Amino acid sequence: MTAAGRGLVLVVEDEAAIAEVIALYLRRDGFGVRIESDGEAALAAWRRMRPVAVILDIGLPGKDGAEICRTMRAAGDWTPVLFVTARDDEVDRLLGLELGADDYITKPFSPRELAARVRTVLRRASGTVTAAEVLAVGAVRVDVTRRRAWAGDAEVSLTSTEFDLLAQLFRRPGRVFERDELLSSVWGYQSAAGTRTVDVHIAQLRAKLGPASPIRTVRGVGYAADLD
Repeated sequence: MTAAGRGLVLVVEDEAAIAEVIALYLRRDGFGVRIESDGEAALAAWRRMRPVAVILDIGLPGKDGAEICRTMRAAGDWTPVLFVTARDDEVDRLLGLELGADDYITKPFSPRELAARVRTVLRRASGTVTAAEVLAVGAVRVDVTRRRAWAGDAEVSLTSTEFDLLAQLFRRPGRVFERDELLSSVWGYQSAAGTRTVDVHIAQLRAKLGPASPIRTVRGVGYAADLD
């Protein structure tokens, strides 16, 4: 199907029944949907169609979801990626986030919730801002208007989720944000995965920002952006 008004979502899922249910809910939301069932076909569709978001099953024949996401990120493509996994364990969850995924959901899941998460990720990625807003803490700058970030003179590539998490911290420098608060304000929902999702994204931000990172851990509470 060609892209509808909200753009095309690439659904990569080898279980046809699950893929069709996901597609049904996305189409109801005004998205166009392309379904692929294996990794090679998914990469070909991604290169040809340039979707607005990709829903990736971890376990696929041929190239798995992790390899697809790694290929996209290595090519400099930061299109929002949501992982779907049948294995309810921490390794899969962390693998998805560390590869640069924006979110994940575990089977069985509500297709309505998955569609809502796609909307949330795309809303964050759109970066609708009415006035210029540049935030800085130490040597790290965040241009909220253009959704770009720098550590010193070097620009840093961030996923939409990483960017919004960093901007949330930078808007109130020195303020300590609890993990639950960040999960709610950045991800837009309370997740059964818990606050470990926040911890993984913070670790990724620190790795990308390097020595310039101003993100401080407040043990037992949460995180703050400051130079103390």
